[in-house]
Amino acid sequence: MNADVQRLLPRWLQTVVIALILLFALAPVAYMLLASVNDDLAVTRGEVWPSAWHPGNYAKIWSTVELGAGLGNSVLVAGSVALVCAVVSVASAYVLVRYTFLGKGLILRGLLALQSIPGTLMLLPVFVLFANLATVLGIQVIGTRWALFVTYLTFALPFSTWVMVTYLRGLPHGLDEAARLDGASSWRILRSIVIPLSWPGLVVASIFAFLLGWNDVLFASVMTNPDSRTAAVALQVFGATQEGGAIPVYGQLMASALVCALPVVVLYLVFQRFLVGGLTAGGVK
Repeated sequence: MNADVQRLLPRWLQTVVIALILLFALAPVAYMLLASVNDDLAVTRGEVWPSAWHPGNYAKIWSTVELGAGLGNSVLVAGSVALVCAVVSVASAYVLVRYTFLGKGLILRGLLALQSIPGTLMLLPVFVLFANLATVLGIQVIGTRWALFVTYLTFALPFSTWVMVTYLRGLPHGLDEAARLDGASSWRILRSIVIPLSWPGLVVASIFAFLLGWNDVLFASVMTNPDSRTAAVALQVFGATQEGGAIPVYGQLMASALVCALPVVVLYLVFQRFLVGGLTAGGVK
């Protein structure tokens, strides 16, 4: 009875709305899946259902798109950024939430202000900074994975820290006080109490950092060379080479896009429970 009172829409209308949302979200994915095993000429003619199946497109992309090296670079860079963001953000948030010191409010406001700066405005300054490192100190950064790691960490860390600040504010202070009465140090409290209770927030912060590195094309196309380019850049380069040709290889393009999206889908399915908890219980309000 209470569920019927709280439901905003009738059951039949709710079912229709959910079905329309699913159709709107899954229709492009279904088209990509069908096009990835379809003939290129058939896709050009507008055929949705393949008249002849070509699953070999998924085998060809590993040599034509050079997707293997790109996926390896993406996993290495994005995974490293996610791991470092998780460790640094929870430690920084613990200090910002549990301690009072001069400049604390300024740091918190600065974390929010950094989110309002468009990443495109930072492309040229970051590139010039890395170029000067090579000129002045002899440290070659551009063209390496380190350039992407430092760049993504710069953009992901403020948001990840703010997520952890809002999440740790929901943890009771009594846990810290009880641990200190037992003689636990701040490091022991962070490692044994705060981190185990903060997994949902850590997952949200880490996945955001991972997606930032995984989906980026702008910085990766400027900061990398053919040996260090990520999967997104490899897919972009492959798509650009098809322009001006007779018939673009739509099947391989769609297959490459689906393979690049698969790790993110798996990541979401694995950590879905933590994501929901981190976004609702205390991570982002």
